[in-house]
Parts: sequence; C-alpha cells; structure tokens
Amino acid sequence: MAAETRIDKYLWAIRVFKTRTEATDACKGGKIKVNGSDIKPSRMIKAGDTISARKGAITYTYKVIEPIEKRQGAKLVPQYAENLTPQSELDKLKAPVETFFLKRDRGTGRPTKKERRQMDSLWDSLSFEVPDDVADRFAAEFDFEDSSDEDGETEE
Repeated sequence: MAAETRIDKYLWAIRVFKTRTEATDACKGGKIKVNGSDIKPSRMIKAGDTISARKGAITYTYKVIEPIEKRQGAKLVPQYAENLTPQSELDKLKAPVETFFLKRDRGTGRPTKKERRQMDSLWDSLSFEVPDDVADRFAAEFDFEDSSDEDGETEE
C-alpha cells in the first residue's frame, strides 16, 4: 500500500464520506483537521496521523493505521483506521429529535428578515434537555418514520 495518500481519498476509502467530492468539500469547508490543524484536500497523510471529521453535530476522530487510496469494504476498514471517537460524541446520535413549529396566520406570506431574526432568536433561546430514560421510553413508544397526522396528511 501507499506510504502517504491524499486526505480526501483516504476519507472516502475508509467510508467516512459517501463520495470523494463530499470529502473534498468537507476539507475545503474546514470540517476536517489532521493533528489539530485545518487542511486542504490535497494534504498527504501517513500512518499515525489523527483525523477529526465534523459531520453534523458530531466530531468523529480516527487514527490512521495504514494510508490507502482504494475504497474498502466496511468489514476491512478497521485494518486501515482506528475509530477514536469519544462516547459522548456518539451519544449525540441517540438524542431525540425535537420539532418546534411557530404558528403563522394563513395568508400572511413569507416572514420578513426582521420576523425571521426574531424566530431564530426564539429558537436559539429554547433548551431541549430530555433525560435519557424519558428519551428511551419516547423512542420505544413512537415510530419516527411516520410523519403524517391523524388524517393521513403529511405535515409541512
């Protein structure tokens, strides 16, 4: 295998990103760090480097075991990368998805910039701290994939 490889190819090869373009865009967007510093997609990585990849609210951390350029099957990925992601980050995946809808009168049109800033400010001020036992019971009782109301109409 290669002694060094491009970071975008490596992230694609170990299945952190579905496409190489997504990996490249993440590097350009500052969502990838190697050994704590921002990088470009062309940055060469080698064995022993630590990679931090921010996807959504979660920051995944990997240690390079062996640089590769070809995409690997999911079962073979542990031979090339060690997942060092802390459990506290993985717990964010299990957090309940909260929805909040601001009621607007029908026919009033789209919100103005001022109204949008007020709605965003309200949204930022809300806190959704839910105990784990409540979240688990809620997840067990409800099917999250069905987003229709009682009439069978989909809410938007």
